[in-house]
Amino acid sequence: MSSLQLNPFLSRKTGATEVYLIRHANALPGVETVIPGGGYDVQPLSLLGQQQAQALGNWLASVHFDAIYSSPLRRTQETAAPLAQAQNLIVQLEPDLREVRLNIDLDSFLESDDPASTAKALRERLNEILMRVGKSGKWSSIEGSESGESLRARTVALITQLAARHPGQRIAAFSHGGSINAYLAELLGMEQDLFFPIHNTSVSIVRCQGDQASLITLNELSHLRAALIETED
Repeated sequence: MSSLQLNPFLSRKTGATEVYLIRHANALPGVETVIPGGGYDVQPLSLLGQQQAQALGNWLASVHFDAIYSSPLRRTQETAAPLAQAQNLIVQLEPDLREVRLNIDLDSFLESDDPASTAKALRERLNEILMRVGKSGKWSSIEGSESGESLRARTVALITQLAARHPGQRIAAFSHGGSINAYLAELLGMEQDLFFPIHNTSVSIVRCQGDQASLITLNELSHLRAALIETED
């Protein structure tokens, strides 16, 4: 049974916290941005990702946020930066917003000195991983990786903790596709760990109070469409 209870009537007026769950911008390395030998988790946003992050920051600039949190990975921090600047807030790092831990060596694909072949090889490997998990709906399909149960537990626990810090307020949490899928799957009582194609910089909004939560918005991409920016990963 889910550790979260659905409550469609949660409101900030009665102490619920509004949490914007935001996936990082595009960070699939291209020839222009790839850092050979740098490791996957230190790769910067792609040029497309930089545009997506800025469009998100512009779109949310007039929405008041009380705090901004991010996973420690470079791609999430860089995605959060435009919004943080617009809100005059410091991005606070939370390790449990990180992506699912995969028992796969992605850094070896970045050892080549040829940016073009490096980018191509890493993109192909990441696509292979997503196709495998997408078909099964379970991270357990990748042997030795973090279980869906572990991913759900830490993600739910952290969002619950962040909400408790900000009763009646609005916060942003910049995270990853697997983590956001896992949290929402737990909320909706779904068996699949990965159940929808969450796009880069998409916004999903939940309201949280204790062990209750309400889904307000799922995979919102208005900021990209308004700026005529690519929405497909």
